[in-house]
Amino acid sequence: MMHVARLVREFFARLEKLDEMIAAKVAAGRCRHCDGPLHQGNYQRKPRGGIVATAGEAFTRRHSLCCGRRGCRKRALPPSLRFLGRRVYLEVVVVLASVMVQVMATASAATAASGVPLRTLRRWGGWWREVFPKLPMWSELRARFVPPHRQTRPSFLGRWSRVSVAGASDPTTVARGLRTRKRCCCPHATWRRRRAIPWLKDRVS
Repeated sequence: MMHVARLVREFFARLEKLDEMIAAKVAAGRCRHCDGPLHQGNYQRKPRGGIVATAGEAFTRRHSLCCGRRGCRKRALPPSLRFLGRRVYLEVVVVLASVMVQVMATASAATAASGVPLRTLRRWGGWWREVFPKLPMWSELRARFVPPHRQTRPSFLGRWSRVSVAGASDPTTVARGLRTRKRCCCPHATWRRRRAIPWLKDRVS
């Protein structure tokens, strides 16, 4: 039987701090449309944490930027370690609940453990099977998982930390790789596809 641990508030506080650092890095650049300055344009979201990530629901601020030049005002949405696109559930919930479906005896058991409706779990399952394998990130990563990895967990995580995507010098993370293929209308869409967020070396215990 799978032991389900609830993620604590400190974990999400760390992720929010990292999101803030990522946003600051993007803000140091310029607008890709007009080369104007980028200013903060944060907004509130209403994330769901299910059962495993209830503490994450308190961190509602989505870091965002917008061009400060009159006539442009285009939005730049930096990558996030907490939010997965437009999904209402937190990114970590999407990953954990999807794993629960695979390791638990029934899908109903996964629903009871995660707090995510069965219909939603099935939709996520379709995304993992149909969309995720087509991501450019996975095209580069899959060679590192053949033959199946049989070593310890640190070595498994080490494979993620050494991979670069699309020629980027920074290592990728699971959160970075799970970004959907849907094209974003913000000016930093290309930046988000080509750059990667460093692996969380000091993982929250």
